[in-house]
Amino acid sequence: MPTATPGPTILGVDVMMVATFLTALAVSALIYALYMATTVHDPMARRIKALNERREQLKAGISASRTKRRASLTTTNVATDRMRLMLNKLKVLQDSQLQQAQTKLMQAGIRSKDAAVAVIFFRMVMPIFVGVIIITGVYVLDWFPDYSAFKRYMIVAGSLVGSYKAPDIFLKNKIAKRTSAIRKGLPDALDLLVICAEAGLTVDAAFHRVAKELGRAYPELGDEFALTAIELGFLTDRRQAFENLSRRIDLDSVRGVVTTMIQTEKYGTPLASALRVLSAEFRHERMMKAEEKAARLPAIMTVPLICFILPVLFIVILGPAACSISDNFVNGK
Repeated sequence: MPTATPGPTILGVDVMMVATFLTALAVSALIYALYMATTVHDPMARRIKALNERREQLKAGISASRTKRRASLTTTNVATDRMRLMLNKLKVLQDSQLQQAQTKLMQAGIRSKDAAVAVIFFRMVMPIFVGVIIITGVYVLDWFPDYSAFKRYMIVAGSLVGSYKAPDIFLKNKIAKRTSAIRKGLPDALDLLVICAEAGLTVDAAFHRVAKELGRAYPELGDEFALTAIELGFLTDRRQAFENLSRRIDLDSVRGVVTTMIQTEKYGTPLASALRVLSAEFRHERMMKAEEKAARLPAIMTVPLICFILPVLFIVILGPAACSISDNFVNGK
């Protein structure tokens, strides 16, 4: 039987395999883009559904089972306590590391104190679990027999580093998305705060009103303002509530707002005029960023233009001429 000739390779990797993988990735991206373009996601739909279900339960005279809640809370606490105990035995749980993880979780919108222990635990366990699987598959089960020793080592090392960094990458992406959403809604929130301040509302009532009005358009910012309004109502030191807001949102503009609010609380300066200046600055900054993205667009489009559009254009323009020249050569012979 004739043996199949091997296909072309680049650095020892089959070109057809790479092309198949890239094609599958492109088709998946196209399907996801079509899904996102044809569906509209309402950020408040889940909350409204939960509220409607709760209302129906109250109408029927059925309250939520406290026993189930207690059981789930106990189960979560038991699992967290086991993780904490294991980390303490290994002496890898430090207070500074725990505080840093809690800060990142707050910035990502996750306010559970048990989640910080889980992040540190999975950061330690995932490299061991993934490393055992990859090392067993590569060196024992011989998953990649054609690969050299260096390529196998790179696969193992990349898997270990990726599994260790996976929780941090996940949190970093959530923080970036949440910060971007808050940045977009901050000028509108400051405008509403100016209106509330000029209408004579107190600071905590103004924050509560802004959270109520912006809860549908910017749910992340609405949640933060609502929590700040609650803290302003029961904390003895109002400065601590504003500092908690700046700690939960990793954004320079929010820190500027917090500084302004603290100064107005301390020195009695007019709140509406200061917030109006900040709102104008943030709107100008948002417009500058939009203009910057628009100015970068021609440079970004250069690579797709050269790689995908110009070759097709050359084929369409020069293809008939090349076919005609080829036919003339064939007929001349």
